[in-house]
Amino acid sequence: MDTGRLVLASASPRRREILDREGYSFDIDVAGVEELQCLGESALHATIRLALEKADAVVGRRHPGEVVLGADTTVVVGEMMMGKPIDRAQAVDYLLMLAGRNHLVYTGWALLAAGGGTGLAPPVCGFTRSVVRMREFSRLEAERYVAMGESDDKAGGYASQGLGRALVAAVVGCVDNAIGLPVAQLEAPLARRGVRPLQQGGGDGGGSR
Repeated sequence: MDTGRLVLASASPRRREILDREGYSFDIDVAGVEELQCLGESALHATIRLALEKADAVVGRRHPGEVVLGADTTVVVGEMMMGKPIDRAQAVDYLLMLAGRNHLVYTGWALLAAGGGTGLAPPVCGFTRSVVRMREFSRLEAERYVAMGESDDKAGGYASQGLGRALVAAVVGCVDNAIGLPVAQLEAPLARRGVRPLQQGGGDGGGSR
């Protein structure tokens, strides 16, 4: 018998769509955590830390029995961590840095049980890594893509599942991770907390809070 209720600590429509597709019922409670990398912090560590901070920001205002999921996705090229571009000019710059190259996509995730936060039960955290290869494209192509608005709130300035798929040559590893949530990796830890899909493909999504 399922006992947990899932709460997604994110406003990301991509994460919502993935959970919906897999049949999870969930609420949305946006964390509002500023996504900044600390001085000297690795991209992977920052991604996991931010996921935990997002879950922790929400768990204290939820009801006992609810399970809060925080997640953060980061694009890494070379030693540079690319978050969401601050404006469209930066989005174009990001895309031109990625063109014709491989880059990494990390998604860190964290689960916390409401009613206790980090005090009663330890958080469960993890991450998934995918490799994305971008095809060669021109500045004009990058500018045209960015002008359509899809890059505005995307790590690295593109969406691999949207119009941005035309810029992607290949994804090695978990495709859902490259989109923003490695749901297959979360299935077992969620089930251990009583959170299971209501049915395959088509949860109710839940309302935004």
